[in-house]
Amino acid sequence: MSAAISDVVARALRTLPPARRGPFLRDLMATAAAGLAATEGERAASEAVYRLADAMVERATGA
Repeated sequence: MSAAISDVVARALRTLPPARRGPFLRDLMATAAAGLAATEGERAASEAVYRLADAMVERATGA
């Protein structure tokens, strides 16, 4: 049985020094968006990225 992707990412984050965690997550998001664009098209990837950005703004501002 394979680990869930969230477990893999959490394990990777625990092993990285704090200064490398942000760049790691940015690279992961960029790679995921590129994969989504390749498999489902640019429009679907753009929509997913915009939704993620909106969720982050909402969380940060409480809007």
